[in-house]
Amino acid sequence: MIPPPVLKGLYAITSEALCHAPERLPGAVDAALRGGAALIQYRDKWNDPATRRRQAAALLERCRAHGALLLINDDVELAAAVGADGVHVGRGDMAVDQARRRLGPGAIVGATCHNELARAQAALAAGASYVAFGRFFPSRTKPEAPPADLELLRQARARIPIPICAIGGITPDNARSAIQAGADLVAAVEGVFGAADIEAAARAYAHCFR
Repeated sequence: MIPPPVLKGLYAITSEALCHAPERLPGAVDAALRGGAALIQYRDKWNDPATRRRQAAALLERCRAHGALLLINDDVELAAAVGADGVHVGRGDMAVDQARRRLGPGAIVGATCHNELARAQAALAAGASYVAFGRFFPSRTKPEAPPADLELLRQARARIPIPICAIGGITPDNARSAIQAGADLVAAVEGVFGAADIEAAARAYAHCFR
C-alpha cells in the first residue's frame, strides 16, 4: 500500500494577477518550487476552460519535476482530467465526500473551514485529507474573510488528526507563530506570487519549518 503524501511546508496558491497573465504563470511557479514550496494550488477563476486545462497540465509537470504536489482549487473535474494530486473545496463547492468519491481514495481533498472547528470535524468525517483555517492576519487576497485566532489552531491540533493549514495574511514574519500553534502547512498567495523575487519569498517561508 502506498503511504499518503506528507502534507507539510509552504502551500503556494496562484494569484489573480498571474492568472490574468498566463504566460508568466509557469515561470512563477517554477520559482516558488525552487524556493521550497511543497504544494502548489492552481486557483484560476478567470480563464476559459481550455486555458485552465493547459495551464494545470503544465504546472503538474513542474510539480512532478520538483517532487511537489499540485492541487486544483474548486474544480474537481479539472483535477481528474489532468491527473492532479487532488483538489481544495470551499463552502460553496462540491462537498468533501463527493470529491473523495470522484477522485478516489488516494487523492488529496482539502477543505476550507474558516474559523469553525465544527466544520473541520465534519470535513474530517467526510474524508478530508487536510483542513484549512483562516484568515489569521489581514489579507490582501480575501480581506472580507472571517478572522480566526491562533487559539483555534491549538484547539484543532488537539482534536483533528489530519494536517492543518493556516491561511490569510501569513508572512515569513508571522508564519512561525502559526506553525507553533499547530499548523502543518502555511498558505500564501500574494506573499509568494506578489513578491519581486518569488524564489526568495518562497525560501523565506520554507525556512520557517526548519
